[in-house]
Amino acid sequence: MPSPFQSPAVRYGLSIINAAIIAVIALALLEGTIRWVALGIAVLEVVVTPQILKRAV
Repeated sequence: MPSPFQSPAVRYGLSIINAAIIAVIALALLEGTIRWVALGIAVLEVVVTPQILKRAV
C-alpha cells in the first residue's frame, strides 16, 4: 500500500494548513517581536516540512 506522503498535494497541504494555524494564532494572540518569530516559523513550515515528509517515504 503506497504511503500518503508520496503525493506532493498531501505534503504541501499539511504544511500549508499547519502554517495557516500558526499564522492565525500569531496574528490574533501575539504582538511585537514574538509575532514576527511565529510568522517566521510559519514560513519555515511551508518550506521545510514537505522536504522532510518526502524523505519519510
